[in-house]
Amino acid sequence: MLLERVYDEDLAQAGYFIGCQAAGEAVVVDPRRDVRVYLEMARRNGMRIAAVTETHIHADYLSGSRELAAASGAKLYLSDAGEEPWKYGFEGERLRDGDEIKVGNVSVRAVHTPGHTPEHLSFLITDGAVSDEPGYILTGDFVFVGDLGRPDLLEEAAGMAGMREEGARRMFWSLRERFLALPDYVQVYPGHGSGSACGRALGAVPSSTVGYERRFAWWSRYVGSGDEEGFVEALLEGQPDAPAYFGRMKRQNREGPALLGELPELRRYESAELARLLREGEALLIDTRSLDEYYRGAIPDAVIIPGGEHLATSAAWVIDPEEDQRDIVLLARDAEDAGRMRDHLIRVGIDNVRGYVTDTEGLPKRPVELVRPEELEAENGTFVLDVRAKGEHRAGHIPGARQLHVGRVRWHLEELPEDRPIVVHCQSGRRAAIAASALRLEGLGKVLELEGSYEGWIRAHKKA
Repeated sequence: MLLERVYDEDLAQAGYFIGCQAAGEAVVVDPRRDVRVYLEMARRNGMRIAAVTETHIHADYLSGSRELAAASGAKLYLSDAGEEPWKYGFEGERLRDGDEIKVGNVSVRAVHTPGHTPEHLSFLITDGAVSDEPGYILTGDFVFVGDLGRPDLLEEAAGMAGMREEGARRMFWSLRERFLALPDYVQVYPGHGSGSACGRALGAVPSSTVGYERRFAWWSRYVGSGDEEGFVEALLEGQPDAPAYFGRMKRQNREGPALLGELPELRRYESAELARLLREGEALLIDTRSLDEYYRGAIPDAVIIPGGEHLATSAAWVIDPEEDQRDIVLLARDAEDAGRMRDHLIRVGIDNVRGYVTDTEGLPKRPVELVRPEELEAENGTFVLDVRAKGEHRAGHIPGARQLHVGRVRWHLEELPEDRPIVVHCQSGRRAAIAASALRLEGLGKVLELEGSYEGWIRAHKKA
């Protein structure tokens, strides 16, 4: 048996390629939308992708299951567990608890593990060449290393009131009746790692075992002692902000992500042409320069994502491709770099990337207005906007600052003033720049940024 993890550092998301070398067949679980990596993996190992499936209707990225099935000719399998309205709305063979996908000697058995979502499946993997008992479990967003999938996303991202506590109680049942019923030696391969917003405190280690989680996970003492009320309270406490784009991902993954097929070649734009397109509102530039370069000269009609880091997550925080149909142009090193960046963006459904530029010469620029920390309180009528997470804000904040996560700002403009200066800050400046550039694109009055962000404010007030 072959089991390979395909990990996306940007979204902290893991998919799995499981194959039987004897039969030359494979199944892919939770693929991302740029599917070449799986096709190449199959070619390299002399295998045919016979089946594609996923653990649940994802919220943090646009699933590649439909795309990979179309590209490979594989059969697509989708969960039929759970209740309306969160059932899949597109075609695929339906899986229920106990159903199996066979690829040669390898068996992939669906186990209904509700909690994170009502339809969630985990997959028990049995290598029939050596055993008739499962040795591995792919837990998706059910069990992470040291943590659990959050049960509140249907409420937070999809607007379904009253789902938080119900999801937490279902999670308790799934842990007690499904996960802890497995032998300690079963290896655990989760769908996310450290940095994902699908849980509260995910471990960075790529895998675990049932026995290790039984002994050391924070939740094990609650489940082991039957303390459901304590578990529910502990699980729901302190969950991170859910970015607004999670709602779009949920809906599109339920309805069926658009098929991409063969992507066209990206064209290289000249600065003069791009300047005209930006001026006329026909294009949007994703600026990937450093934070310092941005401060010295921000480009109007551009979203800054400093260094291009965590491109998919950061772009989805502030770009709504359903509402904004403009062509997207990337600031990239070269065509290869632009292609890599496009791959990241299609993972969150930002599909309208048309081309790239390799420098910003000839594009209009204006310096970012920065407010010095020691002058912030003297700014009469200033609206201080903290775009950090709720937990960061609770741990310490500027007096009077309004907290609104960077991934929600673009969708809550009505909560921001149009007649007062807005000073945006985060912890060190990166998220503030992304949010501020998006607010300027929306035409909000005077948008400034706090020099040094919250860390700068702390330093200034320690000296005072």
